[in-house]
Amino acid sequence: MTSKREQQGSVVDAPFLIELVKIWRAQDTSGSWEGKSDLDLLEPYILNKDKRRALPIIGDPEPNTLWRLELFFNAVALSVERETGVMTQPILKLHHEGFGRIVLIAGRLVAVNKQLREVHRFGFDNCVRLAQEGDKYVSEGVGLIRKFPDVANY
Repeated sequence: MTSKREQQGSVVDAPFLIELVKIWRAQDTSGSWEGKSDLDLLEPYILNKDKRRALPIIGDPEPNTLWRLELFFNAVALSVERETGVMTQPILKLHHEGFGRIVLIAGRLVAVNKQLREVHRFGFDNCVRLAQEGDKYVSEGVGLIRKFPDVANY
C-alpha cells in the first residue's frame, strides 16, 4: 500500500532540497506533517520582496527562524558527508540580534565558513534560489575536503 505522499510524488527535484525535506520530515516525530507536501515544508524558507519588506530592518530572530537556519545547514552538512564520506558538523555562534557565524567542521578542517547577518530575515526569493545556495555551500565543503583530505580525516 502506498502512502498519500508517495501517490503525490515529490515536486522537489534538486538534490539539496530533497536532503532538506528529509531533515524536516525527520523532525516530525508525531506525524503531523505527513500530509504536507515537500513544497509546504520548504515554504518558510521563501521570503519574497513583500514578506522581506514586512520584516523590521533590525530585530531579534524568532526561534522558528533559528530552527530553519539550523536545519538548512544540517542539510548542507549531511550532503557534504554523503558526498565525501567525512563526518561534517555545523557549529553556530550567534548574537541575540542575529549576527554571527556558522562553520561546518570536517575533522580539523573548516569546510564551510559563513558570516551571518540579519538572521531574522533568513530566506530566499524562491525554491530555485534556495537550492542554488544550498548547492553552493555543499560544493564549497566538498571541494575543501577533497583539497585537504588529511586535515578533514584527522
